[in-house]
This record gives sequence, structure tokens and C-alpha cells, in this order.
Amino acid sequence: MDGVISPPQPVEVKFKKLHEDSIIPTYATDGSACFDIPSYYKHDMYPGKTIVVGTGLAVEIPRGFMLELRPRSGLSANGVILVNSPATIDSDYRGEVKVILHNFSNKYHYVYKTDRIAQARLIALTEVKIVEVERLTETERAEGGLGSTGS
Repeated sequence: MDGVISPPQPVEVKFKKLHEDSIIPTYATDGSACFDIPSYYKHDMYPGKTIVVGTGLAVEIPRGFMLELRPRSGLSANGVILVNSPATIDSDYRGEVKVILHNFSNKYHYVYKTDRIAQARLIALTEVKIVEVERLTETERAEGGLGSTGS
């Protein structure tokens, strides 16, 4: 069929429940770009405070990939965001997946067990060969940074 793009084959990402009633992540809809990461623990979020929320899950990411955690728009709209967004989970990490949330609002926010606290996306990586040199290729922009190309 002309003009039809076939999606790539799914890549298997393994999740291990660290508690019997932990929840394995899922996609909210068929068209979701990311899958949702649930909380395992209940937390009170005071205004202006940062908390680390455990998911009760460990993950096995295939070599050559990373898992990227991003904020959920519903939480962000209420002033609760991922502080280190996007967060990176490396393929060799096997500990509990945790999410760092900050309450920027002036209201209390409650994170309940099973609340979706982040969304995740699998990212393919390109291995980088780091090379030390004495000179870099010249460009028109040169050393112009921090607003040098306009606002």
C-alpha cells in the first residue's frame, strides 16, 4: 500500500514486581506515545517540597536502549512535576524505579498507591566514540551561545 508506514517491531522491556501488589506499567490508549508508571507508595506532598516516590518495580532494559521518564500533564497542570525531567534509567540498572516529584503549587497534593506519577518511553541509543582533539571545525556561529541566535 502506498504511503503506509509500518511501525517498528516492539522491543521487550521486562518489569519485576518488588511487592506482590505492585502494578506493571500500561499504555492508557492505543495511540499513547508513552506508558504510565504507577506509584506503589502513598505520599503527602506539601507545597514547595520534593519527594522520591517508589514504584515497587525493577526493570530490565535491553542493551542499546534507555528508559526515559517524563512528567504527566495531569500532574503538571496541578503544579506537580518531575524535577529531573527527562529522567534516565540505564540498561544496567536493576534497582527500584523511583520518581522525583516536586510540588510547585501552594496546595497539598496526595500521591496515592496506584496513581500514575510519570510516563516512560524507550529510547534507542547511538554509541558515542569520544575523541580528544586540539582544534574543532570552525562554524559561522563559533562561540556564540545563550541567546546569540535571537530570542
